Amino acid sequence: MRLGSTDVIRGVGFSLPRGSCLAVIGPNGAGKTVLLRALIGALPHTGKITWAAGTVLGYVPQKLDIERDLPLNGRDFLRARAALAGSSSAMQAEALRSVGLPEAVLSTPIGNMSGGQFQRLLIAFALLGRPNVLLLDEPAAGIDAPGQAQLNEVIHGLQDTRAMTVLLVSHDLSVVYRYADYVLCLGRSGACFGPPRSALTAEALYEVYGQPLGFHVHDHS
Repeated sequence: MRLGSTDVIRGVGFSLPRGSCLAVIGPNGAGKTVLLRALIGALPHTGKITWAAGTVLGYVPQKLDIERDLPLNGRDFLRARAALAGSSSAMQAEALRSVGLPEAVLSTPIGNMSGGQFQRLLIAFALLGRPNVLLLDEPAAGIDAPGQAQLNEVIHGLQDTRAMTVLLVSHDLSVVYRYADYVLCLGRSGACFGPPRSALTAEALYEVYGQPLGFHVHDHS
């Protein structure tokens, strides 16, 4: 995959079963965001991307190119998307329930929302397009620990209740082990793919990150 004359990702291939969760990890500059944007068709690329028939994509970016100090509350933000998607008020209410966002929060200006509230609003925004594949670029970035835990449960709940395929970029290996069925490790000199417990070996993490890195998984009953 190239940006201009620069190879950003090379020799990466994977396939996912419907309803699974893929975590994409790797150091900064490895091409994680580039991969997601290519998957949704937002960037020109070489190679081949094939989605199953009937696939509908939803995308939640790491950063949204709007000013958070706009005089816009959550309700107006969601209604604008609903108008474009032809979504009914019932669909809006269902999207809010799916992400655990109370109706009262919608009266809050988006600039006054917590990071976790705004991120859940963005997921509800994406759900109005009725996706069956949801791509999220570092959804927990900049959110405090309780907000991260709540957001992770929301994402896992969507996968479980809607049989939704989830692709997410994460730097948190505990999230990868707990929620992901598969992990794609992107590095500047290579990549690996597979179930987390078999793919995230000490050797593979060294190859991806360029330094010794280990992670201990504790099984809890």
